[in-house]
Amino acid sequence: MAKPLAGVRIADFSHVIAGPLATHFLRLLGAEVIKIEPPGGDVLRNYTQRRELRGMSEPFISTNAGKKSVVLDLKSDFGREAALRIIDSSDILVENFRPGVINRLGLGYDTLRERHPGLIFCSVSGYGQEGPMRDYPAIDQIIQSVSGLMSLSGEADSEAMRIGFPIVDTYSALLAAFAIQSAFIQRERDPDKKGQFIDMSMLDASMVMMASVFSPLMISGIQPERTGNRGFSRAPTADTFDTLDMPLTIGAVQQNQYERLCHAMERLDLLEDARFSDPDLRLQHDQALQQELSKTFKTRSAMDWEKRLCEAGVPAGAVRSVEEVLQLDQLKDRGLQLEIPVNGTAIDRATILNAGFKFEHDGPGVDTAPPRLGEHTDEILGEVGMI
Repeated sequence: MAKPLAGVRIADFSHVIAGPLATHFLRLLGAEVIKIEPPGGDVLRNYTQRRELRGMSEPFISTNAGKKSVVLDLKSDFGREAALRIIDSSDILVENFRPGVINRLGLGYDTLRERHPGLIFCSVSGYGQEGPMRDYPAIDQIIQSVSGLMSLSGEADSEAMRIGFPIVDTYSALLAAFAIQSAFIQRERDPDKKGQFIDMSMLDASMVMMASVFSPLMISGIQPERTGNRGFSRAPTADTFDTLDMPLTIGAVQQNQYERLCHAMERLDLLEDARFSDPDLRLQHDQALQQELSKTFKTRSAMDWEKRLCEAGVPAGAVRSVEEVLQLDQLKDRGLQLEIPVNGTAIDRATILNAGFKFEHDGPGVDTAPPRLGEHTDEILGEVGMI
């Protein structure tokens, strides 16, 4: 059986992360992705601290493996005509220019649907294609700020804090890939094979991602608060504690989990204390309970507590570094890490992450290199009759 998107061609005019990551997910599922780059290339190619990897940076490698690179000057007549022919041969187009730019290049959806009615056209932008903010420039960090995400991050008495990776770009990419696949299924079921325009807003995506805090606000007027490492339940037993060596996060949010926690910690006195007998009382006396828990947690290592609590049925996890996560035995045989060739750079091979889910057979993956700038220009332009 072929991969789900085998035989599907995508004309990818996007750059940096949100757009290219969306098409990366689709590439992992078997789609052919033609990456259209300007003469200088996608700026992400140079996002690296290693001078010798400029032109083929680590984030570029991880989001563009297996794609084909075609260099076109879209401001030239030749470049536009070549782009049109590539689009004609494609099922899907993805772009993340600022609103209006793709139209000025003569490649907007209203123009293209006349010549290619079945085209699925996905525009990714900061604020969407309409509204008073549509023309505002935006990157991940700006949307984290505007969406309220930063206002929720950090301790209660601290300043707003950015999430430590481009979470808006990442979630927007996932949502865009989901929307594109949905539109593709819709087209395939349509007797007329009619295409679709997808308006993907990073601000919208951020708010959907934060539905757990927006919903209480919209429905009941409950204002979200910055709670640091305290869990969504607000339970004092859903927090991060110091141990003998490193921090540990626990999530005892149900009564039976609290009881298991006390047994595993050998603190049966906490079960007998009337102040902590039910969730409401524990919340009312949260500082007193956390002080008792903290004293006991500091008697063992985080890994010791993690094993002890999880085996007792209490969610718990040591706070690991990113490097330490890669060493987890749990990740073996998950197919999460892919080794791919990297041609013409300071490194010969690289390890990247897969899609994050497994199929029984013919699942996601890629085993071919990210493209050098313009590596496939002659191949693709010859295919569409431009050379």
